[in-house]
This record gives sequence, structure tokens and C-alpha cells, in this order.
Amino acid sequence: MTGRLNSAQPYAIGLFRIVVGLLFAVHGAASLFGVLGGAAGTNGGTIAAGTWPGWYAAAIQLVAGSLVLLGLGTRAAAFIASGSMAYAYFDVHQSMALWPIQNGGELSVLFCWTMLLLVFTGSGALGLDQLLAGRTAPATEDKRASEPVAA
Repeated sequence: MTGRLNSAQPYAIGLFRIVVGLLFAVHGAASLFGVLGGAAGTNGGTIAAGTWPGWYAAAIQLVAGSLVLLGLGTRAAAFIASGSMAYAYFDVHQSMALWPIQNGGELSVLFCWTMLLLVFTGSGALGLDQLLAGRTAPATEDKRASEPVAA
């Protein structure tokens, strides 16, 4: 059983990355474009362009979430996304109460740790990182490895 689960691990990570990236990108799109209910607390509206930190956080969510979704530059995008969520938690939520359940910061904490996990696991299967890595790999063997060794 463990062997089967281990062999499926890259695919599970890939699917995990796709779902997390989609959810993260949707938050950014809602805040920037007013889709899917709009930014939180705006009754379907958007965040004013250039306002700190909301607009920048939404831009990071949209761009980093899209990159994570596609599996392109996953580790770097997830690192930036994780940092933005840590900032969101400590700057916006922590001042209201100690625990995330009390201060409404559960989503920031979950996204922070989820993205941090992707920094360490990478994109898994089904990502553009893997596709591009396959294309850039050398097509032929190293000639030195196939030559006989002189005595």
C-alpha cells in the first residue's frame, strides 16, 4: 500500500498545487476585478488601484496563484505568496485577537502554510515546470560516459 501511495505522490502534489493555485488566484481576481462577489467587504466591488496593502496583496494573489496553478516557477511564486499571507496575518489579523479563529485570519494562515509547503515540495506532476524541464534536458548521452576507460 505504501509503495502505491508513494508512486502517486507527484500526482497528488500536482493536484493539490492546482487547487490551491486556483483558489489563491480567484481571491486576487475577485479583489481586482469584482468578479465572483468582489473584494471582501465591498458588496461586489473592487479594491482601489494602488492602495496599500490590499491592492498589492490582490495582485500577488492573482499572479502568484496563476503561476502556482500552472506549475510555472512554483517555488518562487509560492514563496512570495506565503510571505504575503504571513504579512496579511500579522499586520491585519493579529492585532484583533491572538488566535486565527478569533481574528478571522484562518484563511491567511492556511494559505501561508500551504504555499510554504509548495516551496519545499515543488510543483509535483502536471506542471509546466516539469514539461519545460523535459524539453531542456539533453537529448543525447554524455559522450565521455560511453567511451571506454584507458588502462
